[in-house]
Order: sequence, then structure tokens, then C-alpha cells
Amino acid sequence: MALHQKMENVLNQVKSNILENLSREKTIQITVENGEALVAKNGCLASWTKPESTGRSPKDTVFVKRKENENLVDWDSPNCLSIDEKLFDELFNDALEFLKNKKQIFITDRVVGADSDYALPVKTITDSALTSVFVDNMFRPVPQDIEKSCFHNNPFTVIALPQDKLDRDKYYGKLRKAENGKTSDMIIAVDFERRIGLVIGSAYKGSVKKMLFTVMNFYLPFEGILPLHSSANEGKDGTTALFLGLSGTGKTTLSADPERALLGDDEHGWNENGIANFENGCYAKMININPEKEPEIYKAVMHEADYLKHGAIVENAMIYPDGIFDFDDERLTENSRASYPLDFLKNIKKSSKSGHPDTIVFLTADASGVLPPVAKLSEGEAMFWFLMGYTSKLAGTETGIVEPQPTFSRFFGQPFMPLKPDTYAKMLGEKMKKYKSNVYLVNTGWSGGKFGVGKRMDINWTRSIITAAINGELSKAEFVRDERFKLDVPKSLTGVPGKILWAENTWEDKNEYKKTADKLAEDFQKYFNKVYRDKNLPEEVVNSCPESLK
Repeated sequence: MALHQKMENVLNQVKSNILENLSREKTIQITVENGEALVAKNGCLASWTKPESTGRSPKDTVFVKRKENENLVDWDSPNCLSIDEKLFDELFNDALEFLKNKKQIFITDRVVGADSDYALPVKTITDSALTSVFVDNMFRPVPQDIEKSCFHNNPFTVIALPQDKLDRDKYYGKLRKAENGKTSDMIIAVDFERRIGLVIGSAYKGSVKKMLFTVMNFYLPFEGILPLHSSANEGKDGTTALFLGLSGTGKTTLSADPERALLGDDEHGWNENGIANFENGCYAKMININPEKEPEIYKAVMHEADYLKHGAIVENAMIYPDGIFDFDDERLTENSRASYPLDFLKNIKKSSKSGHPDTIVFLTADASGVLPPVAKLSEGEAMFWFLMGYTSKLAGTETGIVEPQPTFSRFFGQPFMPLKPDTYAKMLGEKMKKYKSNVYLVNTGWSGGKFGVGKRMDINWTRSIITAAINGELSKAEFVRDERFKLDVPKSLTGVPGKILWAENTWEDKNEYKKTADKLAEDFQKYFNKVYRDKNLPEEVVNSCPESLK
């Protein structure tokens, strides 16, 4: 029997326990009544998870491998872990058995994608009212013109059972062995072809969010749509800018511009209509949040409202008995999060859609201090830096790291980009060329020396660089070629000291600069040759890799 039919049969058996497409207020009310969350002093929902669910579990995130996708998915990637169809079916059957014993089952119909041409209908089935509130925050209402969507007749189903655990003995030798030596009792599994996802044992809300992002990243390229792990905003003149970058590079901060309306802060698609946000909300980090530096996010979460009208979810943050949060307390986790709808922010574009991007910014925080604060990229160079997704891992962030280390995450979101890398890279180059988008590499990292010696790039300089990129000044600048990093660096820009534009000029010890720069170039070469040399990449991409000048 087909999986979907099995699921329908089980749902019919427990029909009296199903609560389908409840109002937001009713779902929030049940969440509190069930004890899944407490109401904080300001009215938002405060929730906590067990330690194993304070973040994503990439080692428990798997995809079904079969003939249809064995040549499509990059199975060499450490994030593309495979299981066979038989094991997925076992897990699916266990999920159905769990559902049979639930007193409440919440079913929510939403879509992922603000552009109705490719909005993906998503049915979430869960025993958690809090998960349903999260889905309401993060996914979009079904549009009236959903019939336009290329996915209209191919919806995706998620079964999310955050508190249930798998039988370790049953899955001994079939699922991974965890750090404690026991078989893992959680799974985040996707069957792309049968369009079903399972979340069992992970109460981290991001498991649901990132599953759907991964699903979109798999499906969209076959429809000619480029998925992007990016934020996006639009100016009053209609110009669109994209910001791609890993955690700590400034993506959220720099895209939050009072002069430009935000489309979204994390996930977008680029098709022939332009850019469109996938989501309905934001899932922001709350650790050490400063209401003066990030007032919009803080107000979105911490504004006062009746709890039934609020619905922002704060996950794994310390809270006192009086209902006040301490966002600086890291004892539970450094990954405390908040989920809230986009319309809790002031300066947004409600449609979450815009035209083709005039400006694309790749953000990197180079802790070695040798990359220029900004460089203009050609198509081949843009494809290369998009592919590499470079930033630095700082000393002290992990045991044993005493010097800044390069980290590479393809397309600035490697865990969520399952197809072979040339698929996404070539699409970016094609769209850049077709829509004449300017792409810039912007370094928000260190200047005047590496981490511990130099200083972090002044945020005001970076904002001036972003302004120059968006208003066209940067595209008309005079450039100097950095032969080591294969980059075109501007000679001057309004609001930016000329000295800092050429990184070597900011170092007192020029020999140390050259030594450090050559080391970073060699790191690029080693990683590129190891991971991408046999991935069928265009010559212009291969030739854009930095080279030591020794």
C-alpha cells in the first residue's frame, strides 16, 4: 500500500482527535493549556527543549537514496547522508503508530514560497500545538491562486513528533551510533520522490523549518528557479539587494536598512519574475541580543500584547519567575531562538516579492585580515565565491582552535543544498548574466592584522560600502587587481578611508601580511582541489581560485 494511503487510513481511524487548521488564537490557547509553553511577562510564548534538541542534528538528517536521485544529489557531501527506502518505510510506520495513540493531532495547511508560481503546499501533521504555532509563524497562508503553482498537484507532507523517541534496539545497526555509544533515537528524514518528511525525537523547531528549505533547494532548480540562503530588501526606487553570508558575517544586520523594505531574512527564490521570500516569518538568534543594536528584532519578540494576540515563540532562553528573559545567560544554550511573523517588523514589504536583484552581496568575516573590505566579482568569480561560501572560525569557539581557521559552506548554506554543486553555481552565473546583476564580496572581518592583532571592520565603513554598491557608485569605480585572490578592488569610495581598501596597506608588518595571505590562498586551493576539482565546474570558476604568490 502506498505511504500516503496508509497515512490517510490512520488519520481516518483517529479522526475524532484531529484539530485541522485551527485559528492562530486557538492554537496558542491550546499550547498554553497543554503546558507546552509558558506565557512570558510581555505575552510571548517561552519554551524549552531537552539538551539534544537545542539545535539541528545534522548527523540524524538523512535522505532516501534511490535510482531517481543517485546522480542528482551530491552524495559525497558530508551533509547528504543516505538511507534506503525500506528503512524510511520502517520509520514512517513507526510515526503512524505514534499517531494512533495521540489524543490531539494538529493538521496545518500552508505553503512555502511567496510567488504563487512555485508556492509549495505543505501539510504539517503533529501532536504538538507549539509546533503548529511555529508553522503558522514561519510558513505562508495558502494563496487564492495556488492553482498557478508548478507544485499545485505535488504537495509535501511533514509528520513532526518532537517528543517521541525511536526504539534504540529496533534500529540498532540501522541508525547512527551517538556519542554516548547508543543508537540514536531521533531522525529527520526526507523522501524527495514520495514527498514526505519525518521529524521524530527532535524538538528543535528549526528541524521543521530547515527541512522545508532543503526540500525547496532540491525541487526548485528543476523548475529553473535558483534557491538562495539569503536576506533581501527593496529600495523606494524598486531596486532589490540580496545578502548572502554565514552566521556572524552581518547578513541580518546589514539587510535591516531603515531606508529599504525587508522581503525576508533567510530564504529566497529567484525565477523569471524576480526574488520571492519562501517564508512568512523569522527565526532569529536571541543570545546577547541588544535592543539598541537590533531594535527591530527585539521589538518583534518583546513587544507587549495579550498572549493570544502575540504568538512569538522564544526557545531555550533563560527566564526568571517574574516572566523576564535574560538573553545574556548562555547556560541552556548559545542557540536560543525566537520565531515570529514578518509583520511583527515595521519596515517590510508585505508581498515579500521584488524584481530581479540589481545588487548581490556575498558577506565574509575574514579573521585573517587579508581580504579587502570589498571587491567586484565577474560571473566566474561570483560562481566561485558562491561555491566556496567562505568565512572564518575564530580562535576560542571550539576546543583546540588557537588561530582563526577558514570554514567553507557551499552557497552559504551547505547543509541545505543537496544537489550537485555545479547545479546552483551555473544557475547563478546564468541569472547574473541575464539580469545584469552586480555581485560584490564584502569583508566584515578584520583589518590591520588578523584576529587578536587588527580590529574588526568599522560597521559604518561597511554600511558605506553597501550604499555604494546599491546606488551604483561601486560599479563605476576604478579598480586594482589583487592577483593572489583574483579580485578587483576599488581605489576609492565615498565614506571609506582609502587606506583600508587595499588590505596590505593596513598592516604594519608587510612580510607578515604576505605570509598570512599566502596561507589563506593555499587553504582555498587545498579545499577546492579536495572537494570540487572533479565536479564538472566551468573553467572560469576553476581559474578564480586564489593562489599563493610565493
